[in-house]
Amino acid sequence: MSYSHFEMPPALYAAYAEASTKQFYPGATVRCSGTPMFRSQLARDLGCLLDVDRNVVAWLCLPRQVDADIGPHIFDFLVDYDDGTSVYLDAVDEEGSPDITEAAAIAGLQHRFEFRDRIEDGFRLLNARDLLRYARWRTPLNDRIRMLAALDDAGSLQIGECLGIFREVAPMTAIAWMALHRLIELDLDECMIGPETLVRRYQR
Repeated sequence: MSYSHFEMPPALYAAYAEASTKQFYPGATVRCSGTPMFRSQLARDLGCLLDVDRNVVAWLCLPRQVDADIGPHIFDFLVDYDDGTSVYLDAVDEEGSPDITEAAAIAGLQHRFEFRDRIEDGFRLLNARDLLRYARWRTPLNDRIRMLAALDDAGSLQIGECLGIFREVAPMTAIAWMALHRLIELDLDECMIGPETLVRRYQR
């Protein structure tokens, strides 16, 4: 949902104004379909996870407000999934507000709270942050072809075995960009990305 400058509800305008003054690491995104705007580091971290979620098609920051008993509420994200569903998400520390859940249901919206312990669990967030550091770069065509041809020949390779493949850009820059753009896949959950991490062609 979009609004002109004059039609925008005051609470939504205030959320935009607040978020636009804040910067959180990492700065780049891949599947954010609008201007990246985050009100907290926790919301930024959830955005990192959305960028490496293979089921996510696109996501939008601060998409709309609902009027709850506790007052106007602005969702952190609207997420479009590959099964055709769209879900509004809020990043929260420990527990969500039942008033917001009720307001979303009354408005006919699918809504879910994402909790800090789940967002920060394991290695996925740390690896997503590392990959997104390189999101503004691009792997040149020659290097992409060499990498994909090597994977076609070997089936899978460790990152340490891929370092000599790339000639036009730094190896981890190339690997990160290709992983973020779903040309190759890495295991982001087992451990921190390292020389032994397996690289495979992306498969749906």
